[in-house]
Amino acid sequence: MAQALVETLAARLLAICLALAGLSQVAAADQMPEPKQSAHSFSGQFSRQVSTSYLLYLPPEAHQGNGRKWPLLIFLHGSGERGDDLARVKVHGPPREIEAGRTLPFILVSPQVPAGGDWDIGLLDALLDELLEKLPVDSDRVYLTGLSMGGHATWTWATRRPDRFAAIIPVCGSGQRYLACRLKTVPVWAFHGELDTVVPTVQSVTMVKAVQDCGGNARLTLYQDQGHDAWSETYANANIYEWLLRHRRGKTVGRDRE
Repeated sequence: MAQALVETLAARLLAICLALAGLSQVAAADQMPEPKQSAHSFSGQFSRQVSTSYLLYLPPEAHQGNGRKWPLLIFLHGSGERGDDLARVKVHGPPREIEAGRTLPFILVSPQVPAGGDWDIGLLDALLDELLEKLPVDSDRVYLTGLSMGGHATWTWATRRPDRFAAIIPVCGSGQRYLACRLKTVPVWAFHGELDTVVPTVQSVTMVKAVQDCGGNARLTLYQDQGHDAWSETYANANIYEWLLRHRRGKTVGRDRE
């Protein structure tokens, strides 16, 4: 009799355990996510406040306010000119040429990166929007150039927004080769020193060849006896400014020759 009672209790206990286990499995199954991915969408706006200081040069005739539209040249400095003193931007590039007495047939804008910072492409895009709105700029003749850190930003900005530029001149900069085909309609003239140990010459060689392989108009000038300073000789050369002025945005041109 006692043994039968024990067996009955054991059977009931087993049934209770199995029932609890079943409930646990059902609860676990209810908590598990669907195994398939589902599609969703998002719509919204994103904005941020940006600001920068820049040097502005206007050709002498532009001060007359006769309604004429002018080419715009944007110059992006290197890492050594960062800070909050715009006089530092004048030590190299077109700003230096202006300070030395050269007259350029462009509106020249030379922004400055804060100390320790890098070029912000979103900020530069916003700055260009402002310049096109406030200055007498020919929007089909916007040119971009920069050296070292600014040379890298020249490649980067132009590959990100090739629709904005008529031609670019990156000096001792590096770019992203996989984006080079975006420049097939933007003429490029790159400069680099063969002895450069800061930014290896292969950076310019690779980018120029990649643009050429896509059918683009790209050329490269190498200075055999120069290191990282490929900019002094480049920006002192009147031919680069004449070359820029030969190009308009969206106009197909043939390959340039050295």
